[in-house]
Amino acid sequence: MSLRKLPEAKTFQRPQNYQWEAPADVLAKWAASPMAASEGAETITILDVIGEDWWTGGGFTAKRMSAALRSIGNKDVTVQINSPGGDLFEGIAIYNLLRGHSAKVTVEVLGMAASAASIIAMAADEIAMGRGSFIMVHNAWGVVMGNREDFAEAAALFESFDAAIADIYVARTGRKLADVQKLMDGETFMDPQRAITEKFADRIDDEIGASASIDTPADPEERRRLMARRQTEGALAKAGIPRAHRGAIINDLATAPRDAGRAPAPRDAGDLMAGLAQLTATLRS
Repeated sequence: MSLRKLPEAKTFQRPQNYQWEAPADVLAKWAASPMAASEGAETITILDVIGEDWWTGGGFTAKRMSAALRSIGNKDVTVQINSPGGDLFEGIAIYNLLRGHSAKVTVEVLGMAASAASIIAMAADEIAMGRGSFIMVHNAWGVVMGNREDFAEAAALFESFDAAIADIYVARTGRKLADVQKLMDGETFMDPQRAITEKFADRIDDEIGASASIDTPADPEERRRLMARRQTEGALAKAGIPRAHRGAIINDLATAPRDAGRAPAPRDAGDLMAGLAQLTATLRS
């Protein structure tokens, strides 16, 4: 049975004019360094954004978690995470599903558990982190559209989001609320040793991710395109381009006509990032 008696997280009705967003630095770091994971009969992998993923049509949702837990049944489960976070509402729903599981839940942080993914990790009876991995916590992020009254309402709503997130961290770590709020205000990255010190993790495991296969499309060309799109989105996010606009820009780039008579020039990562820097500078001018 579950070792911890964690409280159910408060749920919210999603505002109609709200769009989830991940912090730009987190998204860019995750996109630039994808991690791998192994999978077993009682293992659930979260290697994607939380919520719908524009690029694959997937993303990890509460619906996927519910289906996986039903398939596993009343058995111990391991949840492997490498995610930049994403949709707060989906993250809270997934947390509640895991905290309600009737057997032991172990979370393994492979690369990062940031934002909404860190909320999910808090549902575990035991949190283990691989070397070089991070847990990242921050106040609620999102994009709200509307007039000044909408923004005033959003400010109050985001304050309630932050309080709910803090309650989850406090319940799992046993830390004082003021200490947790300070970590959230500072958008804090915690390596394994600090995460253990701050009570956000229980142990370091050198074997996590050691024998793994990449959880990306099997086709090499599709894998390359997916990584290029995610790295482009990460660069645009760091330039301050909102998520909805990033999608439109990347879709336009993907469908732009190309000169069939020109042979593709060889490019390395530096060329790609230089090109993206020029693009974002143009967009912001």
